Amino acid sequence: MTDVKMHVLVCGGTGCMSSKSQEIIDNFRRCLEERRMDQEVKVIVSGCFGFCEKGPIVKIAPDNTFYVQVTPEDVEEIVEEHIVKGRKVPRLLYVDPKTSEHISDSKHMDFYKKQMRVALRNCGFIDPENIDEYIARDGYMALGTILETLTPAEVIDKVKSSGLRGRGGGGFPTGLKWEFASRYSSEQGKYVICNADEGDPGAFMDRSILEGDPHSIVEAMSICGYAIGADKGLVYIRAEYPLAVKRLRGAIESARSTGLLGKNILGSEFSFDIDIRYGAGAFVCGEETALIHSMEGERGEPTSKPPFPAEKGFWGKPSNVNNVETFANVPAIFLKGPDWFSSIGTEKSPGTKVFALAGKVNNVGLVEVPMGTTLREVIFDIGGGIRGGKRFKAVQTGGPSGGCLTEQDLDTPIDFDNLLAAGSMMGSGGMIVMDETDCMPAVAKFYLEFTVEESCGKCTPCRVGNKRLLEILEKITEGKGTPEDLKTLKDLSGVIKDTSLCGLGQTAPNPILSTLDKFWDEYVAHVEERRCPSGKCRKLISYRIDPDLCRGCTMCARKCPADAISGSIKEIHVIDQDRCVKCGACMDTCKFGAISKI
Repeated sequence: MTDVKMHVLVCGGTGCMSSKSQEIIDNFRRCLEERRMDQEVKVIVSGCFGFCEKGPIVKIAPDNTFYVQVTPEDVEEIVEEHIVKGRKVPRLLYVDPKTSEHISDSKHMDFYKKQMRVALRNCGFIDPENIDEYIARDGYMALGTILETLTPAEVIDKVKSSGLRGRGGGGFPTGLKWEFASRYSSEQGKYVICNADEGDPGAFMDRSILEGDPHSIVEAMSICGYAIGADKGLVYIRAEYPLAVKRLRGAIESARSTGLLGKNILGSEFSFDIDIRYGAGAFVCGEETALIHSMEGERGEPTSKPPFPAEKGFWGKPSNVNNVETFANVPAIFLKGPDWFSSIGTEKSPGTKVFALAGKVNNVGLVEVPMGTTLREVIFDIGGGIRGGKRFKAVQTGGPSGGCLTEQDLDTPIDFDNLLAAGSMMGSGGMIVMDETDCMPAVAKFYLEFTVEESCGKCTPCRVGNKRLLEILEKITEGKGTPEDLKTLKDLSGVIKDTSLCGLGQTAPNPILSTLDKFWDEYVAHVEERRCPSGKCRKLISYRIDPDLCRGCTMCARKCPADAISGSIKEIHVIDQDRCVKCGACMDTCKFGAISKI
C-alpha cells in the first residue's frame, strides 16, 4: 500500500457545506484519481475550522497551508500547482487586512493568535466520522485510564478540583452536579443526559462540536456515567441539525462496535450505552426539566425545582444534565490534569469558553478563548473590528437571555461573574456585535419577539407579561409610545423577572432592561421626538429629495415600488410622504446623492 504523503482537509461544517464544500471535496477526489495520486494524497472531511467568514476552507498538511474562500473551480489549480508542483496558490491565501501580507499558516493569523482550543481541540484536525483518527489524538485514553485506576468518587473529585463550570449558561460547578447525582440511587438505573438543544439566535457552538468531534462527547458521557453510577446516556438534539445527528449517530455506532460503548467497556465491569432523542426546536427545552419532559413525550414545559433532576429526572430516575461544550472539556481534564485546566482562565471561572462571534464584525466565526479575555480582544483582535469601518455600538452576550454591553464595557474580562456585574451574562456563548446603524429599542424588540414565540405558555408572567412588553416596544418603534410606556416597560420587566417559572421568562426582559439602562436617550428620542437616531425604524424615518442636487434622471421614480415619486425628466422630483413605504430603494438608486434619509 502506498504511504500517504499529504492530507487535504476540507471543512465539512454546516456553514461550509452550504457553500459547496461537498462539491469541493468531490472535485479533489476526482482530480487526484485522474492523476493517480489518490493513494498518496488523502482527502479528509474535517469539522469546523472556526473562521467561518473565510469559508469554505481547505488546509493542506503537512505544510499547514490554509486556503480561504475556496470554490469548486479552484480545486484544479490547487491540485496542479500545490500538490503536483509544490507551489502555493497566493490568490487563495488569507490576506492580513493590516499589512496586506499573504499568510499561509493559520498560526500567524490574528483570528487564531489569542485563541486556545480545548473544547474545539479536534475540530478541523480530524475526520469526525473516523474513530481511528480520534483515537490517534488520545481519544478514549481518558476513559481507559479512569476505568483502570480511579474510583467513581475520585473521578468526581478531579472534576471538582478542575473548577469546570457548566457552559450552558448557568455556570453551575460541574463536579458538584455530578456529586449530587451520585448520591441518589435507583434500582431502575440512572441517566446521563447531554443537552444539545442549542437554540439561541446566532449560536452554533454545540452543533459545531458534534459535527467536528462527536467522539469527545461519547467519551465524556461515558466518564460521567462511571462517576455517577449510570448505565444509560441520552443526547437530546434538534432534528433540524441533520449533519450533527448523522455524525453523532456514527460515533455511537463505531464506539459500540469497537467495545467502547455497551457491556463491559474495555474489559471492565462498567457498562454504558447511549441513545439519541430528538427535539422539535423549542428554545424552552434548553431548560433541564422542559428537556426531560420533551424526551418523555410530553409537552416541553418546565417544572419548579426541587426536586432537581439529580434526584428525579428522566422517568423519575436520578439524572445528570450537561450541555455539549461542558462535556467536551471532560476528556482533556483527565488527559492533562485538573491543575492544568484550573490554571487557565480566572480563579472563579477556569478554562476556556467557546463563542459564536457574529453580527457587524469583520471575522464572523467560532472562537475559543481563555476565560478572562476581554471583550475588546475578542471583537477587535480576533474579530478584526467592525465591518465597513463603522463605529462599535454594543455587543449582546448570552443571546435572548443576556444584555447589551457598550464601549465602556469593552475591557471587561469575560467570565461568569464579570458579565453579570456588567449587566449581561455568559449564556451558552452567543456574541452578536452591533454598530452605529443599529437601533437599540428595535434590538430589544427583536429578542423579545423570539422569546414570546418560544415561551411554553405555562406561567402567566411569561405568557402574558412578555406579550405586553412586546406590544409596548412595537408602539415605541412605530412612534406611538408615551413617557408612561417607558415606566411600564421597566416596571413590568422587573415583575416578569421575579415571578416567571423558569429561566426563559426570568431572563426575557434582560435585553430591555440593559438597553433602557445604557441607551435611555434612544428610547426618549423615539417617544418624545418621534425619531429613530439610527434610522432603522421605518415608521420614524422619511426620505427627501434635495432640489439642488436632483438632476431629473427619473431613476428613483422608476425604482419606487409604491409610485410615491413624481416628476418629469430633467425636472426636480418630489416624494409623496403619505405613499412612501420607507424601503430606501430611491436612495440606493440615486447616483447624485440627492436623496437623504431624515
